Formats: sequence, C-alpha cells, structure tokens
Amino acid sequence: MFVSIRAKVLTDETGVYTEIPALLAATGVLEPLIDYFLHRSHDRSLEWMRKVTRSVRLFLEYIQINPAERDPHHLFQNFAKRLYTGTFNRETGIDATSLCWPARSPHDAARIIIHLSDFFDWLGEVRPEAATVNPRYVGSTFDRQTDEAAYQYRRSKAFLGHMWASNASARATGYRLRYRSVPRVARGEPPGFPEHHFEALLFKGFRNGDRYDYRGILITLLLHGAGFRESEPFHLYVQDVFPDPQDPRQAKVLIHHPHYGAAPADWFDERGRARKSNRAEYLAQRFGIVPRTDLMDRRHAGWKGGMHDGPYYKQAYWFVPEYGEWFLELWHCYLKQLAHFDRDHPFAFVNLRRAPYGAMYTLTQYNKAHAAACRRIGLEVGKVLGTTPHGHRHAYGQRLKRAGVEKPMIRRFMHHASIESQDVYTQASFSEARKALEEAARQLDGERATLVTSLGPFI
Repeated sequence: MFVSIRAKVLTDETGVYTEIPALLAATGVLEPLIDYFLHRSHDRSLEWMRKVTRSVRLFLEYIQINPAERDPHHLFQNFAKRLYTGTFNRETGIDATSLCWPARSPHDAARIIIHLSDFFDWLGEVRPEAATVNPRYVGSTFDRQTDEAAYQYRRSKAFLGHMWASNASARATGYRLRYRSVPRVARGEPPGFPEHHFEALLFKGFRNGDRYDYRGILITLLLHGAGFRESEPFHLYVQDVFPDPQDPRQAKVLIHHPHYGAAPADWFDERGRARKSNRAEYLAQRFGIVPRTDLMDRRHAGWKGGMHDGPYYKQAYWFVPEYGEWFLELWHCYLKQLAHFDRDHPFAFVNLRRAPYGAMYTLTQYNKAHAAACRRIGLEVGKVLGTTPHGHRHAYGQRLKRAGVEKPMIRRFMHHASIESQDVYTQASFSEARKALEEAARQLDGERATLVTSLGPFI
C-alpha cells in the first residue's frame, strides 16, 4: 500500500529542486513527511530520512489494519507492543493482518518510536490547525490520518508513558523509563582489522596477477593509517593531496566537508581571479551536481560530522608515519592511471576498468573490492572479525591506545566531537583483559611472597 520513492521537490519558481525520500500511497505522496524533511534537510542526512520514512510507513500500515481502534492511547500502546512482539500468532505461527512483522530488537523498536515522536511533535507544532475536523481539508486521506495522529499523540503524550516509549530516550519522551529494562552487555572483542595481515592485504590482496589496485590501496591506507570513516575518502578531490611541507616524503591529505569545505584554489572567475566559495557551490557551478551526501543513488557517500581541523576539513594524521610515505608514492602511481580518463566531476577515485569510465567510484564497489582482497590472502570477511572496511578505523584507534597516546590527542586524530566517542574504538579486548589479570596475579603473588618472608620467624 505504501512505497518508498525518491522525490524531486520544487519549493519556488527558480527550478532548483531538493531530492529527498518520500512515501507514496494510493492517494498520492504523503505531504506532511515531505514538509518535515524539507524542514530538517539542513541538518539531517538522507540515511536518517530513509529511516524516518520506514518508521512512518510502519505506523500508517498499522493504522490501516486497525481502523476500528478509536482510542489513540490504545493505538499508540499497541503499535509499540507489536514492534517488540511482532504480528505473528505465537501458537499458530500465522499473521492474520498480513503485516508479517518479526519481533524487533529493543534498539530498533526504540529508534522507530523516537522517529515517530519527533515527527509528531514537529507536526503538531507547525500544523496545529490540522487537529480540528475541517470539511475543507485539502490533504489526502493519509495526510489527514498523519495530522490527526500527530494531534492525538500530543494530546496523549502525558498518558502514554513507558508503554509507548520503552527504551526510547528521555529527551524524546520526557520520561524516565523503567519499563522492560534491557540487559546491558559488554561488547565483544573490538573488531579491529588484524595488524599482522595489513601489509599482505595491501600488496597481495589488492593485486590481481601483475596489476595493483592502487585506488583500493589508497582508500584502505586512509582508513587504516589515518583512521577515516569508510565513506569519507569518497569526498576527496585530486587537489586535496600534496606533499607535506613539514615532511615532503609524506602525503598531506585534507578531506573537506562535502558542503562547507573551501572550493579548490584553481577555480577562477571570468576575470581570472580565484573564487572563494564552498564546495557545494563549486560542484553546482562547475559540474551541475550536488555533494555526494545529497545524491540518492549508488554514488551517495555519507558524512558523519565530528570535529574538523581547519575551516571545514579533516586532516590525515598518519600513524605510523610510514603509511603517509606509502600513500604519497602510490598516489603518484594512481594519478598516472587517472590521467587517461575524462571526468565530469572533481572526485579523486573513479572507475578505471569498467563503464562508465571516469565516473565516481562508489562505496559499494570498494566494499566488494575490499572483501575480495581479504579473501585473496585467506581472511574470512565479517564485521565481528574486523575484516570489513570499518575494522580499519577500529585498528587505528587501538593502535593509538597501545602506543600510549592520551585521550585528548586520540580525539583529535580520530576527529571526534566528544572525547567519550573514542571509547568504542579503544576499549580493552578480551586478550588485553586476560593479560591485565595475569599481571595483577603476578603482582599479588609477589606481595604474598614478600609477606611470607617477613613473617617467617612467626610461622
């Protein structure tokens, strides 16, 4: 009944459109959701919009199979329960509603509820007139149902309590939740890429016959040697890499914010003067495209944010320094390959051996290449093993911790906005915990031996 689509939205007569996810029903596009996304487009990602779209779709589907439920309090409560329990009859295994919802994890259910809570709160604030029964209401059936749901949510929020928002945040609900306490579990072995396999991955895994995949090696060096998130290298321009003035043997790499980063210095106006602008304007005027964070196809690349080093860029802090030297040397090899292709974009990493040649290299393509490289050197691919691209960022954080780098510096090197954000990357592994216990036991044995020696005459 509801289909998630990609919509191009025009908000004025300029012809400039915004591309965002949308929810399509039999009566048309759900307009309140479009308005919500346009309102949040400046500070929320496309991935967040997709998740909110899914949450709203689930709620509307639930309303459709419960048309007789007139009590909003029961409606919200029962919807929340079904997220946790699923919709299948436990005895027969049959779902009479055809929703076919499995039981969701507490985290997933809570996230859906938070999405809806935030959406309904916003909708109730900006469209309060939609709460009344107005015969001249111009929206579709589902627009009206959404507005009414927002109104009823705001009316019932004080009574919903933990049944609606169990495991949701107090910020979103206004409640300290005590219902269905989820057991806290210590994370397992931190999934860092195994250091002793890294060189083999670069020079054997990313090699097919006598041909090296310099592009794959360079991206992997940025992840493993400088701790970047896996999507960030896909925003790199060719101009963002140059020899480090303080050590010309190393590469200095600056990955700029997709929107606010400074445009390249080789962009000039009609009088030959260097233009000073941001990268969003540069992409629009030079290439007629939007930043990759705003693309809703395979070329999309995310940007999580965090702390920036300069005016909206993140610098590569190589650890160990040799990785910066390797990068610069291999970068020159890659540029020789890149010179053979025309590009209709400024991004550094492109398709080299398959059509469309010179087009933006995608995150999906890199993930496949990385998995193939791991298998070539005999590694099984899995997140819990640290052999996915994100495992390299974990390895970088753990390497810094083992070297005794202090937390404030780790925060800077990993570009975290908060010093606590590094904890997931630098937590002790099971092997480190075991070594700590063994060392403590040896220290205790030494103290006991000293005590026995000093008490010798009395024993």
